[in-house]
Amino acid sequence: MRRKLSSIAFLIGVLWSSTLPAQQPKIPIVGFLNSASPAGYAGMAASFRQGLKEAGFVEGENVVIEYRWANDNYGRLPEMANDLVKRGVAVIFANSPSISPAKAATSTIPVVFSSGDDPVRLGFIESLNKPGGNLTGVAMMSNELAAKRLSLLCDLIPGTRRVAVLINTDFGPSGRFRTDVEAAARALGVELSFLPASNDREIEEAFAALGQSKPDSLLVGPGPFLDSRRNQLVALAAKAGLAAGYEQRASAQAGGLTSYGANVVDAYRQAGVYVGRILKGEKPGDMPVALATKVELVINLKTAKALNIQINQQLLNAADEIIE
Repeated sequence: MRRKLSSIAFLIGVLWSSTLPAQQPKIPIVGFLNSASPAGYAGMAASFRQGLKEAGFVEGENVVIEYRWANDNYGRLPEMANDLVKRGVAVIFANSPSISPAKAATSTIPVVFSSGDDPVRLGFIESLNKPGGNLTGVAMMSNELAAKRLSLLCDLIPGTRRVAVLINTDFGPSGRFRTDVEAAARALGVELSFLPASNDREIEEAFAALGQSKPDSLLVGPGPFLDSRRNQLVALAAKAGLAAGYEQRASAQAGGLTSYGANVVDAYRQAGVYVGRILKGEKPGDMPVALATKVELVINLKTAKALNIQINQQLLNAADEIIE
């Protein structure tokens, strides 16, 4: 009798469990760690989501993205990185200033980065082809282009002898940028004056000084902070009547005279694809770092005319985009 009751109970259990809804797979969480602000980097974030979509992941459907924006306060990044680790994210995406805090926060959770400098030289990975560890991503090698950026600015404004340089002293790669620009200036016979611009107050002070020194042109250094202040910098340069060269296309599109650098928006898309591949099971240490090889020269002809600068045809022919 006891055996019969046990058999009946077993059958009831099987029938009851078969009526339960199938357990839904757990939706992965991606941590998006960025030193800048959502307003300045909205286009990059959208491009990152596009990359995830290309890899088969759509925010709100089969992936959750936890955004952490430091709003240019780099001191908050370690706490934010640790918070994402506690949140149990599957992957962390980190922009240049966020890489070190993300790396310090975890040695097991995959980290996909977007780096403006050489990640091997900075000690984040072992090699570009075989990163090892839990990091991989996209490298734009922005500092490699610093000398060319200065040279192009001098070509655009013949007779240039004095160039002011805005530099974010809180941004690590700025040191190498300065070294490369100084070497290029010596070769070009150009005198440089560096002005710190690591916060809004310093930007205002820098342009007040520029109004007194009146250089021939202005070169804007690298980094998310200065990128996110593009509209402010363009407006201040226009008010001062200064021709300015920038790193990112968005600055030239906002009214800067010229930009020369890698396509950052596409680099974020590539990073999104890498995150998707990791979510599907690939190991970051085995994924070669993608190099953003497309370098773009953008010239704003409307700004050139406003500054009474005549751009020679050879440079116009070399431009990837001319804004009129």
